[in-house]
Formats: sequence, C-alpha cells, structure tokens
Amino acid sequence: MEEPLVPLVPMSHTAHIRSHRKPRRNASSSIAVRAGVAGGILSTVAVAGASAQAVAAESVTQTLELPTLTADLATQAAQSADATQQMAADYQLQAERDAAAEAAAEQADKDLAKAKKEEARKKAAEEAERKAAAERASRDSTRTTLTTNSASTAPPASGSVETVIAFLEAQLGDAYVMGATGPNAWDCSSLVQAAFKQVGVSLPRVSQDQSMQGTDIPLSQIQRGDILYWGGKGSAYHVGVYLGGGKYLDAANPSKGVVIQDLSGYPASGAVRVL
Repeated sequence: MEEPLVPLVPMSHTAHIRSHRKPRRNASSSIAVRAGVAGGILSTVAVAGASAQAVAAESVTQTLELPTLTADLATQAAQSADATQQMAADYQLQAERDAAAEAAAEQADKDLAKAKKEEARKKAAEEAERKAAAERASRDSTRTTLTTNSASTAPPASGSVETVIAFLEAQLGDAYVMGATGPNAWDCSSLVQAAFKQVGVSLPRVSQDQSMQGTDIPLSQIQRGDILYWGGKGSAYHVGVYLGGGKYLDAANPSKGVVIQDLSGYPASGAVRVL
C-alpha cells in the first residue's frame, strides 16, 4: 500500500528572513478583542431595547389619543354634511320661489291678454249693436212714413208700384222666419202681403192663395211690381215681387233673409198682377 502524497507548498523566498514573517497574535489579545465585540453587541442590544420601549410607550400614548381625534373629525364631518344639506335645501327653496314667480308672471300676461281680447270683443259687439239699432231705426222711420202716406191718401196706380217696391227694399237684410209677420222678420208671403197693404191692396196670408189673386201674366210680359210664384197655381210654395231688369225681391230662406236675386238663377213658375 502506497503512502499518500503530501502536497508541497513552495515557501516564499523571504520566509527565512525573520523581519518578513507575520507576527502572531497572542491568546490574551484575542480574548480581549472577543470580549470587546461581545460587549458592543450587548450594548447595541440594550440600546435597541430601550428604543423599542420608548417607541412602544409613544405608540401607546398616540393610540390613546386617537379616539379623541376621531370623534372630533366625525363631529366636523357631521357639521359639514348638515351645512351642505341646508345649502342644498336653500337652493331648492330659491328655485321653487323663482319658478313660482315665473309662473305667476306668465299667468298675469295671459290674464292681461285675455282681458284685452274680451274688451275688444265687447267693443265690437257694442259697435255692431249700435249699427244694427241705427239700421232698425231707419227702417222703422221709412215704414212709418209709408204707412202714414197710404192711410191719408190713395196713391195713383203709377205711384202704387213704387210705394210697394220702396217698402220691400226697406226690409232688405231682415231675417227669414217661418210664420213671422214683421217688423224685423218675415216669411215669403207675409212680406208680400205687408208690401201691398201699403197701397190698400189686401192679399191672403199664404203663397198658395196669393198665386190665385189678380190677373195671370205670362213670364215673358212681367212688369215691375208683379207677384211671382213658384210651384203650381193655387199650390205655390213661394212668392216674391218682380223689380225689373231680371231681378226680384223676396224673403228667401233662413240663411239669406230678405234679399234681391237674379230671376235667371231661380226661374219662377208664373206671375200675377194685382196693381
């Protein structure tokens, strides 16, 4: 069995010189160094412990103060929330007041416009009534004059037709009402009866009988003042008075009232002459 080889370490070329060898530390020096290191470590541990106790004490103190600080912050937050809510309520109230004021102003404008419109309507109605009253007064005056003249003297035949026509024209614009006999509303036969009464000619009340009066006249020979009728003789349903020039006057119907019309638009069935 071979012996293990021991590695050879080359020696420094200065190792044999004493001054070049590293001095060895003695045992007491190492112990002192170790004791100093241990003492430093213990001192560090002591300082660290003291510091930890101080921090712990300070933390306790701060922790004890936290509930007070938290309560103050909660109070301030509550007060701030109340103030914000009150401000919002104030804004809402002001907005409602502004809206109410605006609505009141709009309603006032509408009421004013309505009042002006109503006033204008009343004025227009009063003006229309005034004109209608003036027209009625004028017609009544004409009727009174015609009635007085016919009662005092019997006009000549040539003047009688014009008296009848004048009375009829004075009724223009009056209303048509079935069965009415004047002075402001007529039906067709009552108007013809009243017109000829102005010159002393008494006619029956209804159109059927009026078509049977006087002398029959061909439509090609009718003259001013002749009575026109529509329907059969003795069964006529409408009458009017010829004015000449292809026109006649009658109490036409409820929509027209007393008017002058063109004979060509509504040709008569026949005619009679009573003057």
